[in-house]
Amino acid sequence: MACLHDHSCEEQDCSSDWSLYKHVDLSKVSALNEAVSGSVKSVFRAWEQRLNSSEGYLESIEGDPELIVFIPFTSDVKLKSISIVGGADGTSPAKMRAFINRDGIDFSDAQNMQPVQEWDLVENLQGVLEYQTRYSRFQSVGNITLHFPDNFGGDTTQIHYIGLKGEATQLKRDVVATIVYELMPNPSDHKTRAETGGGLSQVE
Repeated sequence: MACLHDHSCEEQDCSSDWSLYKHVDLSKVSALNEAVSGSVKSVFRAWEQRLNSSEGYLESIEGDPELIVFIPFTSDVKLKSISIVGGADGTSPAKMRAFINRDGIDFSDAQNMQPVQEWDLVENLQGVLEYQTRYSRFQSVGNITLHFPDNFGGDTTQIHYIGLKGEATQLKRDVVATIVYELMPNPSDHKTRAETGGGLSQVE
């Protein structure tokens, strides 16, 4: 469901609520069906800059409104809500489907897989709406894939801003200590004393 803010952002600082953009691994963000390669990276920025698309925006190829956006994080996050600012004249996305902790989802996968959650979107040109997640399902999120299958009738789909509200955990996904236990000894690592020349000799 879409929710309006319950306060004025002029009176209360909202930027800290939407700070997960700092934990997006921007170098690995990608999109399928984007008209300009790499343009998806421009939609992640500070909350107070959500209406500033001077550095570009994400747009689908003309005549095909479908988009997939892959968003990896530098640490696991707990995701509370998502804000999408789309384009005018019918180019805003009309539906959003979310998949978590799955790499390499393409359009065929997205159409055939059950999403963790999906939302019917409304045009949110001023960035005042947010879409709540089923919070218990969005714990320990290492990456999220957003599928936008359709828009409001435009020739292309435009996304000017993606905001992510939640909190990051302390677990860094690129620094994970792996401890290997020797469950089954390797015989070659445990040679007998006879094999190493250290066998017992008979006392005469």
